Amino acid sequence: MTDRKRLWITRRLSDATLERAARDYDVVINHDDTPGTASELIAASAKFDAIIPCHSEHFSAEVVSKLAPRLKIIANHSVGVDHCDLPALKARGITVTNTPDVLSDATAELAMLLMLGAARHAVAGDRTVRTGAWDFWSPSFMVGKQLTGARLGIVGMGRVGRAFAAKARGFDMEIHYYNRNPLSDAAAQGAVYHDTVESLLGVADFLSLHCPATPDTIDLMNSERFAMLPKGAVMVNAARGALVDEDALMAALDSGHLAAAGLDCFKVEPGGNPAFATRENIFMLPHIGSATTQTRDAMGFRALDNLDAFFDGRTPKDVL
Repeated sequence: MTDRKRLWITRRLSDATLERAARDYDVVINHDDTPGTASELIAASAKFDAIIPCHSEHFSAEVVSKLAPRLKIIANHSVGVDHCDLPALKARGITVTNTPDVLSDATAELAMLLMLGAARHAVAGDRTVRTGAWDFWSPSFMVGKQLTGARLGIVGMGRVGRAFAAKARGFDMEIHYYNRNPLSDAAAQGAVYHDTVESLLGVADFLSLHCPATPDTIDLMNSERFAMLPKGAVMVNAARGALVDEDALMAALDSGHLAAAGLDCFKVEPGGNPAFATRENIFMLPHIGSATTQTRDAMGFRALDNLDAFFDGRTPKDVL
């Protein structure tokens, strides 16, 4: 790059990422680590050539319509881009990139934690020991659902879905999946393809969601589809909160049809759903699927790689 471009980083990224950014760009960092508001995004577009946002910054059509011509690229520090109106940004000639590949294993690990925690009464068990209420034992005490040999249904066999399937094979689970298209035999590694979500649900003792949030997948899991799961099934969502009708989820849990759920994402973030707190059969984490040191560094470097390519006149690897 012949001149230093001005870059706004909207959140507190990893130290390694910030150090590299400061080396190569005239960078301004939001050390307060608060979500960028619509007015801040619009104002920044007149001062910066590039922005590295997270999914907490929303580039709606209205915001995009007010962006200044100076802003040339939005290099997202995320895989999901449902916070960006891609058609509106494309119409304005603003390049958009994301950070695929590098967070698949970390997110799959967390999905496995959610599945195990939900299946084996992690919430109730932790509370019982932590509060000193563990004063008895019985063969019927906190009997959970075993993963080994169970049928696992995966909705979305992209990078994260395949990483999750690989880890589930370590538990000798029988893998079934729904995807827009079947994988090659080599990629599927014996997983059974279903050409509809409904077909998959009928065999899913455990169900894990790994698809993006799109108009077609909002409330993918609703009352009708929860009823299609085998009685006593466990659902995991480490993808996007928009995929699950939360009222329908609570109804399925309260009826006993669904045994438990493991959630890392919610309709409202941050905060989640306060009604979930009363249910010990919901194991929850605060959207930290990719939150490992290794992955945060890799995500930041991938975003910077995309910026470097763009300003060097090359097509970024992860352009959308």
